[in-house]
Amino acid sequence: MKLLALILASAVTTLPTTPTSAQTTPTADYRQRLPQDEVIYFVLPDRFENGDKANDRGGIVGDRLRTGYDPAHKGFYHGGDLKGLTRRLDYVQGLGATAIWLGPVFKNKPVQGAPGQESAGYHGYWITDFTRVDPHLGTEADMKAFVDAAHARGMKVYMDIIVNHTADVIQYRECPPGGDCAYRDRAAYPYQRRGGVEGIAINPGFLGDDVQTPENFARLTDPTYAYTPYVPAAEASAKTPAWLNDVRLYHNRGNTLFRTESSTTGDFSGLDDLMTENPRVIAGMIDIFGQWIDRYKVDGFRVDTAKHVNPEFWRSFVPAMQARARANGIPNFHIFGEVTAGMDPGYLARWTKIADYPAVLDFAFQNAILQVVGENKPTSVMADLFAGDVLYAQGEETAAILPTFTGNHDWGRLGHYVRVANPAADDGEVLARIELANAMLLTLRGVPTIYSGDEQGFAGDGNDQDAREDMFASKVAVYNDNRLIGTRATTAVANFDRRHPLYRQIAELATLRTATPALTRGRQIVRAQGDGPGIFAASRFDPATGKEVLLAFNTSNKSVTQAVQVEVASTAFQQLAGRCAARAAAPGSVVLTLPAFGYAVCAAR
Repeated sequence: MKLLALILASAVTTLPTTPTSAQTTPTADYRQRLPQDEVIYFVLPDRFENGDKANDRGGIVGDRLRTGYDPAHKGFYHGGDLKGLTRRLDYVQGLGATAIWLGPVFKNKPVQGAPGQESAGYHGYWITDFTRVDPHLGTEADMKAFVDAAHARGMKVYMDIIVNHTADVIQYRECPPGGDCAYRDRAAYPYQRRGGVEGIAINPGFLGDDVQTPENFARLTDPTYAYTPYVPAAEASAKTPAWLNDVRLYHNRGNTLFRTESSTTGDFSGLDDLMTENPRVIAGMIDIFGQWIDRYKVDGFRVDTAKHVNPEFWRSFVPAMQARARANGIPNFHIFGEVTAGMDPGYLARWTKIADYPAVLDFAFQNAILQVVGENKPTSVMADLFAGDVLYAQGEETAAILPTFTGNHDWGRLGHYVRVANPAADDGEVLARIELANAMLLTLRGVPTIYSGDEQGFAGDGNDQDAREDMFASKVAVYNDNRLIGTRATTAVANFDRRHPLYRQIAELATLRTATPALTRGRQIVRAQGDGPGIFAASRFDPATGKEVLLAFNTSNKSVTQAVQVEVASTAFQQLAGRCAARAAAPGSVVLTLPAFGYAVCAAR
């Protein structure tokens, strides 16, 4: 607690963001880095920094239900934009990040939702125009300036994209506008009948959506098989490109149940679900996102709601994007999909096989970290996680490029769940647990991904909107009353403090990671695990020299001394982080003493 008191006594200071010449020197070989070489920083631009107050309302006149702007409400635009993010690149790079995962920037429907339940498209997932930057976030020139500035620093940019759905524009005659429409499945409401299996015959000759040829889908001319879809007159041309305004290119079956067939053919919370089986949709999406690669030379895509799209779509889309990137001189274009609820590796690995996904977000890693660091579960949980690496399409090679994380804008922040699981823990213990989680994230296999705000001790109140705090001074009361981790600051002030203990720790470990080939491209084997909290250890090996780097983590609230197996040739160790034994205790064995929630990174000499 004494150390924590000293940390908390430091004043929160926003350091200058003017880049130095060293920080702006272009890194000529950044395109040659492999996906596992990166440390990713994820940011929702509306919640990061306001660089231009003139665009806060997106050029729209009216109240918040028209403009979407209300900086005091957690569900509306707050004013962050691309100019603000560009001006803070020095801060992001100072954290050790080498790549930025940029939340969706496409033009969104400003506000949607039933009366009294409205919220705004500040998050970027309610797209109406797939070709333009949302005016709340800036302009196409601002986007280019941001990407160019990142590239000038040798940083990559991964765009967050959506192909599953658009904003909620299509309505159903049988349902109230904005209301909940129950899902109607293919068996009860086949494509060839209007009104159910005994209804009027329509779409003669259509062979079903499994026959994915232009000729077959040309026969699907009547979209009234499940509901009667229509577009309000005021929104008849709301979407761009224009082909997106054709209701026949959507499933129109009502809201998904998030299971069985509805997972890929139902509307996601009312959002218009594209018929991604249709070759016209496939070609259209390839054209849309190929142009973003052509225009901005981005380095990869994070794909939203990936599991809610039929696998065949991805088998066409992914190689097309990789080819487009190569044609633009981008050899290591990284594509990773969001496959939620993947708490075990088998579920995640399935998508790297049936959909040929190069990588998916590692929700199983996030879940394992929560269990062992937050919920005091056995360290064998981590061992079980890594035992599943062989299930991925290319086995451990695929596992090595999975973006790993401890929390995000949908699931919530780890700090919140640590406090929920450990109500008696004081601030020092919570900080120590989060630092332990960061150490595991930044040294174990995968591509570490930091959610903006985690480095400033943001904890949130839960998931979704409750975990989307502003980095700049917030006006949201339910954010500003949060108790942050490792600081006495609140979200009512700007939080870009480079002296914050979590910022400093992440920066140190990120620098260590990117400078140590064993921690980026090295093979990993588990060395120690147990049936309760305690030591979890793994070794990683330099891909060129074969030299060992031992990683050890104590997940218990007590100091632990334990012998850990190492290579027989690893007789002496250099301390890279934490406290390491200078020499092996015996051939193939090193004795480590780690304090409560402590960790060590030890390189064999």
